[in-house]
Amino acid sequence: MQTNKYLWNDEDFDNMSWHDCKVYGIGFDNENYKLIFDIDYILEWVKPEKDNIYFKFWVAPSTLVFENVYDLDINLSIFGGFEIDKVFRSEPKEPRNKEYINRNIEWSWYISSNQGDITFKSVGYTQFIRRKPILTGEQSLGLTARGGISFNEESYTKL
Repeated sequence: MQTNKYLWNDEDFDNMSWHDCKVYGIGFDNENYKLIFDIDYILEWVKPEKDNIYFKFWVAPSTLVFENVYDLDINLSIFGGFEIDKVFRSEPKEPRNKEYINRNIEWSWYISSNQGDITFKSVGYTQFIRRKPILTGEQSLGLTARGGISFNEESYTKL
């Protein structure tokens, strides 16, 4: 995984994993048909060194935005947190409003977790890494360390 890439999209799908990524918020942009997640994205799992048994993780606050979303179904039992297990996509087909959105493929998406699942149709996503990744012994940063909840669609850039 690349810790220096700050903008991802559905073309990167095969190189991405959301396993154990903590979700802090789910938002809806109804005017633009967007489904938005505020997550701590784990860019890289770092294997333990010789005398250590614990992994470390490169983690960054991120905004994951699915575009042209419809047929959304959320079935979650959330108490004490929500972590993504896996994101699947299947059934590629031509979007029903192809001429208006300039996209050629639409997918059925499935986000699984131990707390339930989310399914929907979408043409794809963009993920914005909002801050420089931090190497930590935890898989998430925590609300205070990450600067609260945000649905900002801007990527971090090196200064």
